[in-house]
Amino acid sequence: MVSGDAIFGEEPEGSSVSRSETERSGGASPKIAASSVGDPAPAAGATPDPEVTDKPKRRRFTVKYKLSLLKKAETCTQPGEVGALLRREGVYSSTLSQWRRQKDEGTLAALKPKRRGRKVQEVNPLAGRVTELEREVQHLQGKLHQAETIIDVQKKLCELV
Repeated sequence: MVSGDAIFGEEPEGSSVSRSETERSGGASPKIAASSVGDPAPAAGATPDPEVTDKPKRRRFTVKYKLSLLKKAETCTQPGEVGALLRREGVYSSTLSQWRRQKDEGTLAALKPKRRGRKVQEVNPLAGRVTELEREVQHLQGKLHQAETIIDVQKKLCELV
């Protein structure tokens, strides 16, 4: 039976109910490791600084850099060299494939970084005139409908008389 202390990680001495990860993997326990080195145990509640920025910056690569990386990748002959190159440069293999495809297509301009976000729509200089004319058409259609209704009523009155 498991005691309440063992559930919360406070196992009594000599109990083999729960072991820490380092004990299971064959490493020294944290208590033993800390005491054997002579360092005091870390303060309770101390959290490591992960050094994560609020918003990561997007990397932009120049055409010159892309072409040089493609040349370096082409010169790799041994297995694993390309992977090591990509890890060293911090580039994904899919990015390298995309750059190769763009180079093969001959779209050198496509290697330049593209501006992200919504595309700027050009304002048609005639757009204002078009909306004005559409409004006028709707107004005239309303007048036409009114005139047709009046004519229909006049026809019915003539037939009654």
